[in-house]
Amino acid sequence: MTIEIANKLFDGINKTSLLLLKSDLINYAVEYSKIRVDWYLAGEVEKDQMEDLRRAKHNAFIDSCNILSREMIKKGEDASWRKVLGNDRITIGDFACFLSLIIALKAR
Repeated sequence: MTIEIANKLFDGINKTSLLLLKSDLINYAVEYSKIRVDWYLAGEVEKDQMEDLRRAKHNAFIDSCNILSREMIKKGEDASWRKVLGNDRITIGDFACFLSLIIALKAR
């Protein structure tokens, strides 16, 4: 995953009319990226203690990607971003972190 690819995927997501589902996806991305940073900064004991929560946040983000793309397809919208994203958990997690970065930069 590169920032360029993440930007293209985000552009595809931004084309949806499903604003609540898009907002959910963004919120889950930010939550996951936050816990990923916390996990990085934690000691070994703390990492073990937060592993279940980190995995749950990751799964919630993946689910939100799947839900948004499925609903976009039902509405006749282009959800090709989801196919490009793929199913690799690491890549999807990286995408969540890129979304957090992209949104933070756009908010300046």
